[in-house]
Amino acid sequence: MVSTEYEREIAARFATFDQDGNGYIDRADFNAAAKALLAEFAVPARSDKGQALYAGAEAFWQGMAGIADRDGDQRITREEFVTGAVKRLRDNPDSFAEIARPFLHAALAVAGADADGRIGVADTVRVLGVFRVPEETARRAAAALDTDGDGRIGETEIVPAFARYFTVPA
Repeated sequence: MVSTEYEREIAARFATFDQDGNGYIDRADFNAAAKALLAEFAVPARSDKGQALYAGAEAFWQGMAGIADRDGDQRITREEFVTGAVKRLRDNPDSFAEIARPFLHAALAVAGADADGRIGVADTVRVLGVFRVPEETARRAAAALDTDGDGRIGETEIVPAFARYFTVPA
């Protein structure tokens, strides 16, 4: 049962991962996210970038399952997600960042990262849109990530922000 305000906030973020809306997170949700991102940026799945994204999605799924799939059924329920975040990640968002990093790194490449591994604010909004973040919210988030105001966002901004979003109350 979700009881604290923190747990309620984390539970609301569950839908970001539950791509098909079936009430649990599984490997298929991570694959669906990768597929949607590839489609958004017209990157072929069999390309190096596409394969890296799928590998990152698998690593992310494995890390999430290791943290949250308490009954070992290869599905993470909302309760398991909240419990995993509360008990294992709240005091250490860096561990969440590390399991997300391969996927986020590959997502930046798919979104057209430059030689420095950075993408524009507009492309960041597109990436967030794939994860069903409302456009206005995505615009505000992308603008906030551009801490130096140069219109470019890289892994050093995205990975910790992503981890904070899923592990730290707003």
